[in-house]
Amino acid sequence: MTFLEPQRLWWLLALLLLVGAYVYVQRQRREYTVRFTNLELLNQVVPHRPDVRRHVPATLFTLALGVLIAAMAVPAMPVEAPRERATIMVAVDVSLSMAANDIEPDRLHAAKESAQGFVGTLPDRFNVGLVSFSSTATVVAPPTQDHASVIGLIENLRLGPGTAIGEGVFASLEAIRGFDEDAEEDPPPSAIVLLSDGENTSGRDIAQASAAAAEEEVPVSTIAFGSGAAMIEIDGYQVPADIDKEALQGLAQDTGGHFYEAESETELDEVYEDIGSSLGLEMVHEEIVTRFVMVAIVLALATALTSLLWFQRLP
Repeated sequence: MTFLEPQRLWWLLALLLLVGAYVYVQRQRREYTVRFTNLELLNQVVPHRPDVRRHVPATLFTLALGVLIAAMAVPAMPVEAPRERATIMVAVDVSLSMAANDIEPDRLHAAKESAQGFVGTLPDRFNVGLVSFSSTATVVAPPTQDHASVIGLIENLRLGPGTAIGEGVFASLEAIRGFDEDAEEDPPPSAIVLLSDGENTSGRDIAQASAAAAEEEVPVSTIAFGSGAAMIEIDGYQVPADIDKEALQGLAQDTGGHFYEAESETELDEVYEDIGSSLGLEMVHEEIVTRFVMVAIVLALATALTSLLWFQRLP
């Protein structure tokens, strides 16, 4: 068992102070009685002085308060819950050539819109992750079912030098392998959707990436952006924004994916329709606050009952 708000357990110190005050008052009361009372006369008048039962209501009341404080700290038990493992990684090219405006308003904005539209059409049960790549690749978001957060992260992607398509595939595969503790031995059903203008200039080459993806049975579907008839400015110089559709098409074919030349959400549906489903288990914390409150209520009722039965009054 654990507590989701453990800082609230500090209230137990106040309860300890209350217990200390009760013990102090009882001792002071006893000393006063011994000091100022004729014990022989008291035995004759009240032969049966209150015994240990007089402390029972106070003890039950203290326990009830302690349980309520524990409930306030939100107790929870770890339990295993089913989790959908099917995963799609979206890899977006953010190289400088994606600033070319042969597609309105430019290649990067078109790729962002395509990626966001695709993520928005994914069934809720799918996990989706995000990788961006220029000269290197970065896992922007590990696989998650929070599709809205991934859509927001896509919007924040920014341009960088170089184009490492192969690294984008390798980073996506790494994210899939790290999905959960069972992914190395039992990888989740998965696919990669890669959006790029296709010219690889950095990192491991596309052939290595396609071989790795094929070996791990992860299809890579590619979407090509740009016509190739565009120029971009780099360090004050106008340079051609080349595009290599053949490379992207080969990557898709070698891994069992699909190749597209433009955004098409209808066609992209094929990417996840063939993935299927795989349920795994994950540890989650299930709140048990109600159980603690019920125990506190029982203790409070016991406090009232014992006080009424033995002392004819409520505490």
